[in-house]
Parts: sequence; structure tokens; C-alpha cells
Amino acid sequence: MEIEDSLYQYIERLVPIPRSITGNGVRQTLDILSEIVPIVQHEVPSGTEAFDWNIPKEWNVNDAYIITPDGRKIADFHVNPLHLVGYSPPMRQKMSLATLQKHLYSLPQQPSAIPYITSYYEERWGFCLTQQERDHLADGEYEVVIDSNLHDGSMTYGELIVPGETDEEIMFTSYVCHPYMANNELSGPVMNAHIAAYILEQPKRKYTYRFLWLPETVGAILYLSKHLAYLKQKVIAGFVLSCIGDERAFSVVQSRLGNSYADRVVNVVMQFFYSECKFYSFLDRGSDERQFCAPGVDLPFVTLCRSKFGEYPEYHTSLDNLDIISKNGLGQSYDWILRLYRLIENNNKYCVTHFCEPNLGKRGLYDTLSSKGLSAMSRHIRNVLAYCDGNHDVIDISYRVKLSPDKTMQFLEILKQHNLIH
Repeated sequence: MEIEDSLYQYIERLVPIPRSITGNGVRQTLDILSEIVPIVQHEVPSGTEAFDWNIPKEWNVNDAYIITPDGRKIADFHVNPLHLVGYSPPMRQKMSLATLQKHLYSLPQQPSAIPYITSYYEERWGFCLTQQERDHLADGEYEVVIDSNLHDGSMTYGELIVPGETDEEIMFTSYVCHPYMANNELSGPVMNAHIAAYILEQPKRKYTYRFLWLPETVGAILYLSKHLAYLKQKVIAGFVLSCIGDERAFSVVQSRLGNSYADRVVNVVMQFFYSECKFYSFLDRGSDERQFCAPGVDLPFVTLCRSKFGEYPEYHTSLDNLDIISKNGLGQSYDWILRLYRLIENNNKYCVTHFCEPNLGKRGLYDTLSSKGLSAMSRHIRNVLAYCDGNHDVIDISYRVKLSPDKTMQFLEILKQHNLIH
């Protein structure tokens, strides 16, 4: 199966599952992703402290809907889990339309969309409708049914560590806590699993790779509270994957200071391969880069998107469905991330093995007939060699000689084969 087909098909399977920051939907999602790679699921008890936060109660829903005065069922959770405000407590009650309206949410500016609304940390109930449906609600008595369960259970997250030749680490994370939405929610964790599968299949890896599937915000905070000292010592680059399934421009949310190793890797790849890329500063943050780059944490993280969260009209609505992602967009994003991975794995520093300029001609790397100008190959080899002083990595050399990282690595490999650098 082509990789883009696999990415899309897993998203299709995961769309109907109702997810939140806790509950069986997260476990079911991780179970399905574990078909791709062996994800270890961790359970964290409700009430566990995580810096300034506590893990909330576990929330699961059996059913939720509204019965109209004429007996119709609307806002059916089983038709679309976005209809129910996340973390709504159980209730069954009859009420007037005026009372019900205080608990309804819609988007007048997007009348055909169901909004995504949650209330994780303050107990309240509610339903989400399209504005079109809300405008046609008639006066009368409505019955509200929410068959949910809030209890002291646990929060679930997934982890996979792929060992390398060193214990220096590269991290990839995504979140598994939004219901329904194809681009904002599901493109990230599905992409994360497929990237992990590719790296797991490689015969050798310089770095160790840590993959996480977390409930957004509180999951990242919990993980950092457990592992921060180790991560600060070992992680050299990290990437949050979010909203990465459409075909709009590639987008990057930079680290807090914009100068981490992850920033450098992304910047050089975008300069030479993705001219349509949009860069956002940390002031435009909104996903788990908020936690990984927080003061005192300062891990070298950037976030990779296509349409950045909060910047596309379908975001956090029912319009973020299978229609706005594509196999082509997913395949392009997969290739983009693998390009970053390959650069990281090969981003070494090199030293020349000869003082002064070596005799390239006798190695077939330089024109032996003296004439005005040099061939492009000879010029590039000399330029790349000029910065092999042990102080410049592939990224530095690429910028200086104005060659893509791929081309730079090709010329470095030629020089290595002739024992001109080590």
C-alpha cells in the first residue's frame, strides 16, 4: 500500500471515535495506531499533580441528544461527537427553549458548521448545533439527555522509544484528544505513527527517537513533570505535528527564541525546498510548543503544520472533515518530515585530511585542462571543501555555498570516498 493511502485510511477509521483528554476514545485510538507501531500506553490516575495542574477526572459518554417538542432527536452525539460540549456531566431534564438556549453553542459567521467546545476544568453542560439548525428551533418543551460518566479514573497517553547509536534524542509528538476533526486532530497522530514506522525500519540510527501521543496541554505538562531533567539533558530537537493533512502552504511555529537546533534544521530545508512556507513566531503559538518551549523548560521544539491551527476557516468545527485533507497533502507532509529526519541523521561536521588545497585533478574532481572558469561540479566541490574545518555542519555549509542540504551531502560523500575529509 502506498504511504499516502495508509495515512488517509487510518484517519478515516479514527474519525468516528469520540476522544477527549481522558477516556476510552483515547485508548481506542491508541489501540488502532498500535497496528502501525508498538505504542506503549501509560495510565495516569486522576488527581495526579503535574506542575501547576492536576489530572482531571476521566470522562466517557454512552449517549447524548436533545428531543424537540415534535419528537425529533437532534444534536445526537452518535451522529457527531462535536454536538456535545466536552466534559458535560450527566443529566436528564425537560426545559423550555429559552432555558435550553443558555446551553447551546453555534457559529453565526459559519452557519453550516458545528463548533468544537469543551469545559474540562469547570463543570457545565451544553450542546453544539449549526446556526442553521439553531435558528429553526421552535418554542416548546425540550428533553435533554446526557448519559455520561465523570469519575476518578485515569488519563492515557502513548509512547514509543526507538533506540539509536547514541542516547541523544529527537522527539516527535502529537495530540489525541479532539473528536471527529480530520486535519486538526487526526493528521498529526497518524503521521506520527507512520514516521515512527519508517524510522523503526532503518538498519541503523545515529540518534534515539522518542514518539509521544498525548492529550494536548495537560498531557504534555504531565510528561514534562515526569521527565524534564532527562529531556533537557538528552533532547537536541523536537517536533510537534499538527494540522498536517491538507494541501495548503507548509507552516512552522518557531521555538520561543527562534534559534534552536530544530529551527535551524527546518529553516534550511524550507529555504531550499519549500518556497511557499509560512513561518510563525512563538507569539503565534497554540499547541504543545507552548509547554515544550516554556521558560525553564526550553526544549528545542518547533511545530510543523500545513494550515496552522487557528488560521484556517474549518478549524475547530465540523467542517474540518475528510474533505479538507487529501492523500496528496498527507504524502507531501510525510516526505517533508522525512527530509528533516535525513538531514538530522547526516548533519555532521567534517575536517579536511590535507593542509592547503588537495590535488583534486588527480582524483578526477577538477578540470586538468586549465581554462577560464571552472565546471559547476569542480566549483561546488572546492566550495564545500573550504568549510570542512570541523566547525561547520551540513546546515552551515549549505547556507554558505548556496546549495541545498541534499546537494551538499552528495558532495561531502564524494569527498569522503576520496579520503579528503573525515
